[in-house]
Amino acid sequence: MLGLCFVTMMVAVDQTVVGTALPTIVAELNGFKLYAWVASSYLLASVITIPIFGRLGDYYGRKPFVVASIVVFTIASILCGMSNTMLQLVLARGLQGVGGGMLIGTAFACVPDLFPDSHVRLRWQILLSSAFGIANAFGPSLGGLLTQNAGWRSVFYVNVPIGIASLFFIWRFLPHIRQVQTGAIHLDWQGAILVALGLGGLQMFVQFLPQQGANLPMVLLGLGTLLVFAALVYWEKRCPQPLIPLDMFKNKSLAALFSMSVFVGFIMFALLFYLPLLMQGGFGANPQQVGLLITPLVVCITIGSVLNARIIVRLSRPNHMLYAGFALLVVACATLSSAQHTTPVPLLIAYMVMAGLGLGFVMPNLTVFAQETAGRSLLGISTAMLQSMRMIGGMLGTAIVGTVVSHYYVESVRKAVPQGEGTTWIAQLEDPQVLVNHAIQSDFMGALFRQGLNGESFIELARLALVSAIHSGLFLAMLVAIVALVWVYRLPRVTLSRSAGSAVQPRTEKPLE
Repeated sequence: MLGLCFVTMMVAVDQTVVGTALPTIVAELNGFKLYAWVASSYLLASVITIPIFGRLGDYYGRKPFVVASIVVFTIASILCGMSNTMLQLVLARGLQGVGGGMLIGTAFACVPDLFPDSHVRLRWQILLSSAFGIANAFGPSLGGLLTQNAGWRSVFYVNVPIGIASLFFIWRFLPHIRQVQTGAIHLDWQGAILVALGLGGLQMFVQFLPQQGANLPMVLLGLGTLLVFAALVYWEKRCPQPLIPLDMFKNKSLAALFSMSVFVGFIMFALLFYLPLLMQGGFGANPQQVGLLITPLVVCITIGSVLNARIIVRLSRPNHMLYAGFALLVVACATLSSAQHTTPVPLLIAYMVMAGLGLGFVMPNLTVFAQETAGRSLLGISTAMLQSMRMIGGMLGTAIVGTVVSHYYVESVRKAVPQGEGTTWIAQLEDPQVLVNHAIQSDFMGALFRQGLNGESFIELARLALVSAIHSGLFLAMLVAIVALVWVYRLPRVTLSRSAGSAVQPRTEKPLE
């Protein structure tokens, strides 16, 4: 469990420090157009690898894949820190996503292997939640501190000592538990290839459609993606050992939980990757201040998880915690989508606390409910699918919110500065890098000063445009949270079991008509 805690810390630290450092990274490497891809490449690679290694873990045991994933993740973190262009960083993040997908698909499924009783498991998960909380507590602040004082590359090198510690404990102490298999084992590589093609096509379609419009290449890409998903469904129905057992989606509980995991991923990654840009680019905060402001959000994910573990075992209807969590997310997204640079800091912290508690009330319950419902034979793949759905939601969230932010920012700048039309300096102002890169900003203001223009006023207009654009993205996240809140009604009542045997067949009840 200590080894799994270090694994949890490594994943959590990576998510929090990268989000905080990302505006500075983009400013230095001059690649705001690839802002969303830094997150999306990681998420896309993770989504593809999670079900593959979740299934392999069911077949061969999880320990070898946990060890391999730690090695891949650590090496990829070093490559991220060595990147000299945005494209190199995106590719290295993709490799890091492969390691992250292996980790998520196998490491977190080790817990129910070790503790089949769901009540005992909930108590042990407090240890994982604490590790997650420690990482979250210092992650954003550490990311801001390192970015401001040691450079953004250092935020990736933080993973190296954590990776070494986790590798030692996992290699030395984690038992190699392997489920008994009857008959030959065949991994569904055809299904894996179709998953990769389908999700890759979906990612590119969402990312490029607003820029390219409905031209012939985009129409062909959209149709091709639909055909790949249709082929995936056709193949998985006929495959004797499918990568994604479609029967899981016939289970109303699992289908509802997978849908809610997509919604959670959309909301969480939209907040983690665009709130730092709002504060640094829109409000003018430095990386260290951004880290301090983001810290309450991620810390309260852990606090919410710990409170949830104490509360949910005492509830006759555990589903109620999902209502509470999504309601908090609705309020948090609504308030953050109206925050301004004049908003008092204590009020901003309160908004972050609500968002963190909401995520803390939802995420652990989705995992426990899915493990309760799926049974022993589908334990690994159901856990992996839940995490995959969250990653898909995160991938869509960062891509869609990023597209909305980019579109509305450029439109707002053009409306606010009509006198810049046709000039070279308006193109600089339409790139948000001018708001986070002090060297570019200084050159821009100097160029306008030589033309007799007040560059500072244009910078302020651009900040207001960025704030308004990110507000539009956060409003979209609020709409997704409302849909998720309504969706909880579709989840049949879940009753947590007390024994290993009963964990295989949980009791579920249909909601009242």
